[in-house]
Amino acid sequence: MIVPKMMTSQLTAHASSPMQLSLLEANGQSAANNGSAAFNDPAFAGNKKLPVHRWVPWIAGFSSDFVRDVLERYANGNSTVLDPFSGVGTTLVESVLFGCNTCGFEINPYAALASRVKSHSHQINATLLDDYIERFKSFYAESARADYLPQSHPPKGFNTRSPFYSPKVLHKVLIFLDYLALIQAADIRDLFRLAFASTMVSYSNYSYEPSLGRRTSAGKSELLDGLVGEVIARKLTEFSEDIRWFQAHKPQKETEIKIVEASFFEYEKYLAAGSIDLIITSPPYLNNYHYNRNTRPHLYWLDFVEQPGDFKNLEYANFGKYWQTVREQTRLELDFCLPDSDLPQKLELLRAQKPEKGIYGGNGWANYAAAYFNDCYKFVSGIQYALKPGGSALVVIGNSILQGILIPTDQYLGAIAQRVGLELVRIDIPRATRVGNSIIQSDVRTVKAKKSHQLYEAIVELRKV
Repeated sequence: MIVPKMMTSQLTAHASSPMQLSLLEANGQSAANNGSAAFNDPAFAGNKKLPVHRWVPWIAGFSSDFVRDVLERYANGNSTVLDPFSGVGTTLVESVLFGCNTCGFEINPYAALASRVKSHSHQINATLLDDYIERFKSFYAESARADYLPQSHPPKGFNTRSPFYSPKVLHKVLIFLDYLALIQAADIRDLFRLAFASTMVSYSNYSYEPSLGRRTSAGKSELLDGLVGEVIARKLTEFSEDIRWFQAHKPQKETEIKIVEASFFEYEKYLAAGSIDLIITSPPYLNNYHYNRNTRPHLYWLDFVEQPGDFKNLEYANFGKYWQTVREQTRLELDFCLPDSDLPQKLELLRAQKPEKGIYGGNGWANYAAAYFNDCYKFVSGIQYALKPGGSALVVIGNSILQGILIPTDQYLGAIAQRVGLELVRIDIPRATRVGNSIIQSDVRTVKAKKSHQLYEAIVELRKV
């Protein structure tokens, strides 16, 4: 195991107790803003221009530069790297490029598809892909006329408040799906599916603001027509270029790549105890961002779901649940004890906010927070199980503001990790200011955040003793 470099902007487990750290946050102070951060900024935006990483737009995640930085500090060519929340595969792709064996868990079928296709894409025959792209262009050019009758149909269970696609755009989308049905090679077909899914919102009447909503609600006009085939073909050409880049930069050694389409809480079913050298991950934040609802079009159009009831399992398997799934319960308690922490008191303070608002008051949000931290306990228990002795976990997580109350999620996560026997090495804050609208600008809030309260992003470093 490579020894990590010293970090200048950090909180060590020995310097302050979780209670002391929470008091710092309560006073509106960034817990680690008194120096320069040692890690690269994990913000995902930089991935938009990088080979393979640029394939799928994603609202959350972390940068490939951050993952590469961690790999260079903590891994070697024989390491096995795990991402319990693999999203669209940033950790997996970088681990393959670094020559490591890698495993990712992901419950969202669309994100799991992206992780699988991207991390295995170096195995694709790029010349064959180019041939399929040219065939698609010809098929599309011949079929994109008004009298062509597509054989494909929109997903029956997919309903939106206004038409997702205009009639002209829908006709073109169905032409693409007709061609997709002709592709026999499974790996090429998955590339075409991903090219469609990664572009499908761009020619729809919806957009991300950052949650998925109607363009008209964001002051944008509806799209009466669009260059559907051209956009998909351009994306596929990008795939082809990046596959060749991946093949040229990947080490010659064979690596094992495993994508588990299941909750990480099933870790004992899929992982041997003490089999992981390094964990690089970012669990969902305590901000109620609804990954499943925001990928609803993708899940329907890729045939992962057929009706609204199919989402129920995803809703309850999600890390931290959602406010909507727990708000009506009378009271959710923590499943663990955390001595010397103010987390229970923070939950009570939250629970007491605006009880007259019913499910929109503090009790529902306290239930949401309690469910989130209960899942944090399960999460770090899984880290303790999976890591080899001496192995490290780097967890990117942001703090939160619920009903005007600052929640230092990173500090509580570190304290919970100590509770299960992990060492809290440090908490580093490479981004002392981040923008977040899911809770603090939400119509369901009952109390505004204080001006002194600031959202930041932290890296919690844990080690198995």
